[in-house]
This record gives sequence, structure tokens and C-alpha cells, in this order.
Amino acid sequence: METLSENRAFGGTQGVYRHASKATGTDMTFGLFLPQEAADLPVPVLWFLSGLTCTHENAMVKAGAQLWAAEQGIALVFPDTSPRGDGVPDDEAYDLGQGAGFYINATQDPWAEHFQMWDYITEDLPAAVFGHFALDEGRQAITGHSMGGHGALTIAMTLPDRFASVSAFAPICNPTDSDWGRKQFAAYLAGDEADWAAHDATHLMRQAGFPGPVLIDTGTADQFGDLLKTEALAQAIAARRQHATLRLQPGYDHSYFFISTFMEDHINFHAEALYGVAE
Repeated sequence: METLSENRAFGGTQGVYRHASKATGTDMTFGLFLPQEAADLPVPVLWFLSGLTCTHENAMVKAGAQLWAAEQGIALVFPDTSPRGDGVPDDEAYDLGQGAGFYINATQDPWAEHFQMWDYITEDLPAAVFGHFALDEGRQAITGHSMGGHGALTIAMTLPDRFASVSAFAPICNPTDSDWGRKQFAAYLAGDEADWAAHDATHLMRQAGFPGPVLIDTGTADQFGDLLKTEALAQAIAARRQHATLRLQPGYDHSYFFISTFMEDHINFHAEALYGVAE
């Protein structure tokens, strides 16, 4: 584990670290905010998965999460969105390749060697952070934005025993029926399209749902609204009678101004669930 930077923030520490990832076969960089309580005991963890074109830095700098996490005594993990570096394949389009890992394990060349982002987020990075920092593995929650909202929802519903709660900001809700999904799944994944449903929040909601609380915020002025397919997930939530709060926020778009506006709500939402988990 290599420390790239550490800065005092809201009584805690905002760090940036790099480690060698077995999953991606590359060095990976992530941000980690530790509240001051981590000096004395392991603290609950909230994972924030970012969207297309982002690195670990976007949400870490723009989301305004550290203030609210410090008030609740919660750590924040900000992973990167894909492997990077020499020898890692890429594409000229912004929505494929580096910065666009979609939180899945690629099975087709040239992506399969390095684009193992599901394993990175669910196995590799957790092993690294829980092995090096004062984090409580038994109290985890997950959130994300756009492509990261897709990742948060699909990971939480696939690993429901791991997460006390899940939330999302403007998530890609139905990627198997959207250009933000079909294009990437066709590039990354070999085999039958029927297998794509395992990475589609709408399909997973219909099949299994999530046992804990769910919070989703999407802006009514989101410039990518047609790609998000929010209505499909809303219908699946209603059909399953899933305990969930889905809010359409008037006038808000897809930007970090939207995320930062409602970040306090999401941190408090997760804090209630995390501190309700028996220690």
C-alpha cells in the first residue's frame, strides 16, 4: 500500500492510496476518508462508486461527502472506475474502456485481461482496505452515481448480506435496454445476452430485491434521463413491493451540484442503517 497523499479534513484524514491489484493486474488508486473515530476503533464504511469518465478523485473532491461522514463517524471509500496505465486497452469513446469499467468482469478480448472491476470492487479492494485501515467489515453500505449507481445497486442486490443499505444518484437503472449498457455489455461480455440481466438493477429488483433500505435520487432535468431508464426500476420496485424511496428532484441535472445537494440526506440515510447493525 503506497500513500500518495493525506490531508486533514473535518477532524479526520482524507487519503489517496495506490496498491497492486490482483483482479485487474495493474496498480489501482483509491481515496479513503477516515473520520477521527478511526483513531480509536474500527468505523463503519460507505463505498462511493463513481460514473463514466471519473477517477477516484471526482467524488472525493466534488461530492461534499466528508463533512457529513465526519459528523456520523463513517469512513468513505472512493475507488477508481477502471484499470489504467500502459498496456490497458482503451477506446476513443468516453463510454467504453478506461473510465468506463461498468463494475463488471469482462470476458472478451481485449478487455478480459484487465477489466475485472466486479472482482476488484467486491474482493480485491475490500481485502486491501480492511487489511490496512481501521474499518468495520461488519458494517458496510454502498452508493454511487450514474454508472456507479448501477454498480452500487447491482452489487448490493447480489451481495445483500454484506451491505446494510444502498443508495444511488441518477443511476443507470436498466442497462440491458439502454445505450448506456448494451454497448458496453456487448463489448465486454461474451455469451448470451440473457446473462446480462445479472448486471441490470431492474432485473435484479424483479428477481430478488434488497432486504435493507433503498434510496434513489434522480433529477427531473437530467440531461441523460432517457439513458437512465428510471421508470423501469420504479416499476420493478412497485411490482416487488420493495421498501424503497425513489425521489425525482425538480430541476436538478446529472452534475455534482446535484449530488452535493443531496449528499447529506444519503449519508444520514446510511448512518441510520449502519448504526442499526449489531456490533
